[in-house]
Amino acid sequence: MKNNLSKSIFKRTFVLSSIALAISLATPMTQASSKDDPVLTKFMLDKFEVRNADGSNPLVWEGEAWIGQDLNKLWFKSGGERVDGKIEESETELLYSRAIAPFWDVQAGIRHDEVEDESRDYATIGIKGLAPYYFETDASVSFGKNGQTKLNASAEYELMFSQKLILSPEIEVNAYGKDDIAMGVGSGLSNVEAGLRLRYEIKREFAPYIGVNWNKKFGTTADIAQSNGQDSSDTQLVAGVRAWF
Repeated sequence: MKNNLSKSIFKRTFVLSSIALAISLATPMTQASSKDDPVLTKFMLDKFEVRNADGSNPLVWEGEAWIGQDLNKLWFKSGGERVDGKIEESETELLYSRAIAPFWDVQAGIRHDEVEDESRDYATIGIKGLAPYYFETDASVSFGKNGQTKLNASAEYELMFSQKLILSPEIEVNAYGKDDIAMGVGSGLSNVEAGLRLRYEIKREFAPYIGVNWNKKFGTTADIAQSNGQDSSDTQLVAGVRAWF
């Protein structure tokens, strides 16, 4: 029943987002300037890596894709972790995006989170863009059933040693408005994840990398993890590839 409801929500949102995008692309102004503002697509696999963890080597992915023009786009975002052939946790977002300033978009849509056999659906709104000093920033607030709220914010920076060798520090923060024991999270600051990855761009579209990733849980979230026999903090070596087209 829950899976059918989630699928129904995603279908309706996808249809509405597609209609909104199609309408925006079909306006006379857009048609008149279609040669200067064509419909484009992009797929970005930001992370596809194996992490060195105690007792397992989880496969972690994080990617996004979009279709649209300069002002209006339809986004799909996905991330998660797979351990021993089973998806332990995942995040999926379907968003409509509108440019509001140079290098800044406002995004709205739905979000679906899964942790083992539990899942949650949210309505989400956020902002994505390039902050001062060239920090790539992505922040959103999500609203679920029974008054549940979630705040997610991330930032990434690229330090170029050469045209091919790039060091990328990043940080992500998650916070919740209420305890959700089944999903393994507590109210307030839930966790902070930071990483440092050094990649070599064999070509612009393909780059293997190595690095280190640190994750720290706080408050009730840390208590839940410890009660389940998990560490509240860990540091992992990572190796993977980054690709886009």
